Amino acid sequence: MPATPPIRATFLGGARTVTGSKTMVETSDARILVDCGLFQGRRHLRDANRAPFPVMPTSIDAVVLTHAHIDHCGYLPRLYHLGYRGPVYCTEGTRDLAEILLPDSGHLQEEEAEYANRIGYSKHSPAEPLYTEDDAVDSLELFHTVDFLDPLRLGDVTATWQRAGHILGAASIRLAQSDGPEVVFSGDLGRPTHPLLVPPVPVGDADILVVESTYGDEEHMSVDPYDAFADVVNDAASCGGVVVIPAFAVDRTEVVLWYLARLVEDGRIPSVPVIVDSPMACRALDLYRREIDAGTPEIRPELHGTDPFAPLDLTETHSVEESKAINARRGPFVIVSASGMATGGRVVHHLSQRIGDSRNTILLVGFQAPGTRGDRLRNGARELKMLGRYHPVRAKVESIELSTHADRSELVDWVATADGVREVYVNHGEEDAALALAEHLAATRDVMAVAPRMGERVVLNGRRAPRR
Repeated sequence: MPATPPIRATFLGGARTVTGSKTMVETSDARILVDCGLFQGRRHLRDANRAPFPVMPTSIDAVVLTHAHIDHCGYLPRLYHLGYRGPVYCTEGTRDLAEILLPDSGHLQEEEAEYANRIGYSKHSPAEPLYTEDDAVDSLELFHTVDFLDPLRLGDVTATWQRAGHILGAASIRLAQSDGPEVVFSGDLGRPTHPLLVPPVPVGDADILVVESTYGDEEHMSVDPYDAFADVVNDAASCGGVVVIPAFAVDRTEVVLWYLARLVEDGRIPSVPVIVDSPMACRALDLYRREIDAGTPEIRPELHGTDPFAPLDLTETHSVEESKAINARRGPFVIVSASGMATGGRVVHHLSQRIGDSRNTILLVGFQAPGTRGDRLRNGARELKMLGRYHPVRAKVESIELSTHADRSELVDWVATADGVREVYVNHGEEDAALALAEHLAATRDVMAVAPRMGERVVLNGRRAPRR
């Protein structure tokens, strides 16, 4: 009987970096792109978004998405612009969130290009968006939804999505050949302690894992976010200050609001106004409310049918005029606004308005990729360049570990749920984190573990490991 041709994987993004996830999987019968993420953070990474795509987009048979965060799906409108017209497969939750995030991403890029041309701070003349809002809307026509655990045939490969517990719709994806290996891509893994979502499911049978490593060399802090949030809000409220929280529009905003609502409900903080200033975050919040009220299986059972955000004095702003009006408000109040690493969006304007006042607090609540404004703030920057100008940092800068990414121990525990795995490829983490996790897995598990480099191509052994 002839041997099954090997599966080849090429790491086009997310390799020794925590952004731009893209992995090309090729068999004799299919070319599948796992995730299609936008590079964010350092300039050389952002510039990679404009480089020629390594393969002809029209040669790709299908794109499969683990979840809707921009670093995993935000390149899709560019791929569409370059000619891709094949299917994009994902869960319903991912599709619903992508309908929010992708057009907003295109709109923001158009806005930023227009502002750069008007102010004259871009090195390009004229500055042009990577893609437009229309590109993003058109790319959504390619989406097809799949149910969790419902197998989908793609050439000689069967793809299956299983819950990853990171954001609504987030999944790990299993690609299996009938006489070849089962390869599982973790996507971004959530935490067992996520206050809204159920934990990631165990891997089960797998020969090869491709696992993220955002926190591959870190354990999350043991400080209770509940108490830390109370301290920050009470401190700012006592002097009439404003708490500015850069937060990802999807899931992180909901988790922040969940903590604030519990604190108000328990009398730990005053009921200060809370403003969510991001049209994208407001739409995502509506989606989470709907899924919580409906009691879908991704939501923790104890929340089914409730409104966990009801205790808050909550205002959701949509228009530019509403956002600008916040500048005239005096504290105390809390602003939650995107983006989470302060790389763009409305939060940059709020930071530029509030960062020079010592009564205010900038609260960072998640991973800050190297080179981002959030990273510079966390590392003690005394001034920050925003909108073409430098601003002195006089506001307090605090950090609360609120990540919905699995930490090192949780990643290792997830890998341990794989039965029969013999190869682990560690990606979607900064180089130190990816190498540290690979070294730890190789030393503690009976596996070969490596952190591939950007553009590296590997052959995934087609011979199935014997099952125990």
